[in-house]
Amino acid sequence: MDVIKNLLVANRGEIALRVFRTCAELGIARAAVFSDADADAPHVAGADAAVRLPGTAPSDTYLRADLLVAAARATGADAVHPGYGFLSENAAFARAVLDAGLTWIGPPPEAIEAMGSKVEAKRLMAGAGVPVLAELDPAKVTEADLPVLVKASAGGGGRGMRVVRELGELAGAVRSASAEAASAFGDPTVFCERYLETGRHIEVQVLADEHGTVWAVGERECSIQRRHQKVLEEAPSPLVDDAMREELFDAARKAAKAIGYVGAGTVEFLATSGGEFFFLEMNTRLQVEHPVTELVTGLDLVAEQIRVAEGHPLPADPPQWTGHAIEARLYAEDPAAGWQPQTGTLHRFEVPGDVRVDTGVAAGSVIGVAYDPMLAKVIAWAPDRAGAARKLATALAGARIHGVRTNRDLLVNVLRHDAFLAGDIDTAFFDRHGLDVLARPLGDERLAAAAAAFADAAANRTGHRLPSGWRNLPSAPQRKRYAVGEAEYEIAYSFGRDGARVVGGVDGTDVALVHATPDHVVLDVGGVRRAFDVGRYPGLVCVGPVSLTPLPRFTEPGAALAAGSLVAPMPGTVLRVAVQAGDTVAAGDPLLWLEAMKMEHRISAPADGVVDQLPVSVGQQVEVGAVLAVVTTSAKETA
Repeated sequence: MDVIKNLLVANRGEIALRVFRTCAELGIARAAVFSDADADAPHVAGADAAVRLPGTAPSDTYLRADLLVAAARATGADAVHPGYGFLSENAAFARAVLDAGLTWIGPPPEAIEAMGSKVEAKRLMAGAGVPVLAELDPAKVTEADLPVLVKASAGGGGRGMRVVRELGELAGAVRSASAEAASAFGDPTVFCERYLETGRHIEVQVLADEHGTVWAVGERECSIQRRHQKVLEEAPSPLVDDAMREELFDAARKAAKAIGYVGAGTVEFLATSGGEFFFLEMNTRLQVEHPVTELVTGLDLVAEQIRVAEGHPLPADPPQWTGHAIEARLYAEDPAAGWQPQTGTLHRFEVPGDVRVDTGVAAGSVIGVAYDPMLAKVIAWAPDRAGAARKLATALAGARIHGVRTNRDLLVNVLRHDAFLAGDIDTAFFDRHGLDVLARPLGDERLAAAAAAFADAAANRTGHRLPSGWRNLPSAPQRKRYAVGEAEYEIAYSFGRDGARVVGGVDGTDVALVHATPDHVVLDVGGVRRAFDVGRYPGLVCVGPVSLTPLPRFTEPGAALAAGSLVAPMPGTVLRVAVQAGDTVAAGDPLLWLEAMKMEHRISAPADGVVDQLPVSVGQQVEVGAVLAVVTTSAKETA
């Protein structure tokens, strides 16, 4: 029986730190790897030893099996944990680890291979008696088959997937999905299957040892998704009753036994509201959402992975469940702007309350475009589902996340939504309830702007700079301007004998200053005192959950862009270009695609017109705000 003494995590960020936490508890030394972009990342500081992987691109660093095995040798590691993503489901990497005489914290390479192709996996599962959706050849799809889902055979995480509702869109969707799959996984193979518009995503956590014991530890529901990627996960599922659970567990055990599985894995199913379910895929690794299972069972799944890899047997039966757990994935993205990934410096990151926070970032972390935009997972446990949702929503609403726009407001609004609380969820939840409702800001932006103005005035006083309006007599108002996304707010305030107040109030309500320091403001809003924590940074003011950009009183010379300019919403790489200068385009036509944070982002024509300028080319790196194209509208052309 092998005893692991020194473990290398062949991954980065949150999952590396998660594995290190268990290693520390078990007395196992921790070894890390890092790309140049991650040189100052928390997972590097959290390791006992770390090896640089020169470069930034995953293909040069975290996807280099040879460099990872060499790093294990250099650090004296005797085992490798792959985490999730990157090479975690790569059979060749598992073999390279084993061939180097190291312990692989994962299933046998043959099991990884069996599930590595979704096409072959579905056929294998059908043979084992697991319900599956029929595979469709993209070349033979008819109108009667629609809608269908085009899906990459290798990999996951929402990449290489397209929903097709019109037959004329199928060929383009296949090409696009195939290109994205080739870029992300090195395999362009795609297939189609029937698309269930309102399906429920249910998965079963399995754990198996090398002595023949296979646990179905419990199910999770992951139906709240965007772009086929999970956003909220919970255990147990509000859909699953005892009878359905027994059938799910039986199917999951059959799947694991059919491929000789060993270790922790997840069998994923797509279910209907009536309880019918079909095999989707098996993830032959630890899942991102494993903490909800840990919180309801008391298991440490990483510790169990290590014990199984050392050859220890599992007890005959898994532990019983207690209570309910919900996990929220906090992403650096703007849901209201087409889920655009966000970048920048994370000035402050604090989540209050009795919740678990698994993260790979900290105050001072720079969020770039090289890797996935997930900042953290926040997980709450309570005796019942409503209590877990309330606890998680409260913690997220009170979190101080300064410097990078996130999906926090969306998460809180979903957790407090009547349909979610009733368990009425599916993969079309965002479409059914509307992002305009679900992504609405938590804070009052105009009131936040007023608090920001008074905090700024207090900072001026602290710096021995009295505002020009500060007199013992009524004075002309001072004015401050702030932007929140596309919205702009101007706050006029004046100081007089009876104190300071916002001229004209806020939305018709009188607002007077009670107390202000540079980082805390108390306002009297229509007779109700309200307190605001304020974070002030260069070019940014954060008031509660609202992030504001101070604006100059006058537009800077040369700041205006040419009419019709389309600018990069995030830093990225030009992946494909669909037009040339001089082409006539219609509103919504694709002009080009950017690749950022492992996802593809389409840039479309805002109106009918002519491509007047196209200053970028395929492969070019662009910064946020860079002009990608200029479209002259038809009205201007004919004027």
